[in-house]
Amino acid sequence: MITGKQRSYLKKIANNTESIFQIGKNGITENFIKQVDEALNAREIVKINILKNSELDNQEIIEILTERLKAEFVQSIGRKITIYRESKDKIIKLPN
Repeated sequence: MITGKQRSYLKKIANNTESIFQIGKNGITENFIKQVDEALNAREIVKINILKNSELDNQEIIEILTERLKAEFVQSIGRKITIYRESKDKIIKLPN
C-alpha cells in the first residue's frame, strides 16, 4: 500500500509519461494482462488509455488490473488511468 505522499510523487512522474496501452472493444484479455505485467516489471509505472468503444468503465478496469497484477492505482484523469507496481530492480525511488 502506498501513502498519499508516494501517490503524489507517482502522479508527478505520470505527468511526463505517455500512454503505452489502450483498452478498446476487446476489453481486458489474458494477453493484455501479460503485456502490462511485463511493462510494470520494466517501468514500474504504466499509463493506459481507455478508448470510447470499451464496454468497461474506468472503475471496472482499475479493479481488474490492480487485482490481477497486484498493482497500486495511482490516478485516473478522463479516460486515462495510471497504475504502479514495484519491481525487483526498484527503478522508482519512492519518498518515505
